[in-house]
Amino acid sequence: MRAIGIDIGTTTISAVVAESDSRRVEKSFTISNGSFIETENPLEKLQDPAVILRKSEELLEDILKEYPDIGVIGLTGQMHGIVYTDQEGRHVSPLYTWQDGRGNIPCGAGRSVCGMLEETYGVKLYTGYGMATHIYNSMTGLVPETAVSLCTIADYLGMVLTERNSPLLHAGNAAGLGLYDVRNCRFQKEVFDNLHLDCGMLPEVTDEFRILGNCRGIPVCVATGDNQASFFGSVRNVRNSILVNMGTGGQVSVYSEKYFAAEGVETRPFIKDSCILCGSSLCGGRAYALLADFFRQTGKAMGAEDVDPYRMMEHLLETEEEGQERLNVDTRFSGTRDCPELKGSIGNIGTDNFTPGALTRGVLEGMADELYQMYLKMEKGIAGEKKTMIASGNGLRRNRHLQEIMAERFSMRLELAEQKEEAAYGAALAGMIAAGAYQPEFLPVK
Repeated sequence: MRAIGIDIGTTTISAVVAESDSRRVEKSFTISNGSFIETENPLEKLQDPAVILRKSEELLEDILKEYPDIGVIGLTGQMHGIVYTDQEGRHVSPLYTWQDGRGNIPCGAGRSVCGMLEETYGVKLYTGYGMATHIYNSMTGLVPETAVSLCTIADYLGMVLTERNSPLLHAGNAAGLGLYDVRNCRFQKEVFDNLHLDCGMLPEVTDEFRILGNCRGIPVCVATGDNQASFFGSVRNVRNSILVNMGTGGQVSVYSEKYFAAEGVETRPFIKDSCILCGSSLCGGRAYALLADFFRQTGKAMGAEDVDPYRMMEHLLETEEEGQERLNVDTRFSGTRDCPELKGSIGNIGTDNFTPGALTRGVLEGMADELYQMYLKMEKGIAGEKKTMIASGNGLRRNRHLQEIMAERFSMRLELAEQKEEAAYGAALAGMIAAGAYQPEFLPVK
């Protein structure tokens, strides 16, 4: 069987065609998302679902012309953003993306949505997560009058392809919206009731990879979260490997056979009772880009505007002095989800190590250490020894120095993920499971 996997990312829409017996990717596709909507509020990050839908359907059309024997379609995409839908199953709002920052601003009694939820209900919810956005919209009168439900953008694509009028979310996407009890597989309706919110808007949830319906006679699988799909699409042996991703942000993800909770670690539903433990750094690979911009501005101030900062940083790393004392760089420049007000720092500065080379290495080590500290919190929930680090994301693929630093910090062998479109490939695998064409070794036989 051939399967299509489609990943609706924030900047690109990707797809792969994979074969079920060999699980080999036959072809991959990537197009620009290009759907951002200009808004006067810099904290409001919106995209146009109509543009995303059109581009996704055109991409699918092109693939089906080339591969008419597709047996199943799998979906994934940004798992925190939401779009509102009406009774006919059509969108009646923009897509409020995971980058939406309004959950941290005061909107009632001088408190933010995220602050109010933690103080009143003891619930940790981060800005950009769909339920934080929904509560903010509800408190400020921004929920469309015709809205009857909400879902992620990948779930919405699944609705349109299968002509459903109501969403069905995999538990991974439901948890990605927030206010979701992972252990008991249900939304925390008591919080909605206390806030006088309509629980009828909450979507239906399943903990299995199920078939939503058909598109041109082809089964379409329920969408899965992009973190889970990326893990599934990158890690062959889930029991002895971890996944580290470095893009604009950073993530470390680990498979757990059962629910596990730790401060600063998100437990995300995976397949049946299993979970993905995930730690996320907000700045991630952007820390290196910030350093590059610092060097670019320095060069401009000195009259050297044509300097390529990344090439210069590469040279600095290759020619740094042996035995030089290290700078301690805290790269939490964008804060953390728990402490958005936190700032980064540079420590252990001496007369011999206050150099561009030491700063460059220090930033890379800081990026690695932030994820490593999160991984340490996960270890009690992990069965077996992890020996291999699977690396994905351009921040790692394109920087061999960061690869070496990561491997040294985690004391693991580092391998690059085989597929560059990991999430789309993971969505294709999920589709194969739903269609009965693939049974992972770690998934109990039905």
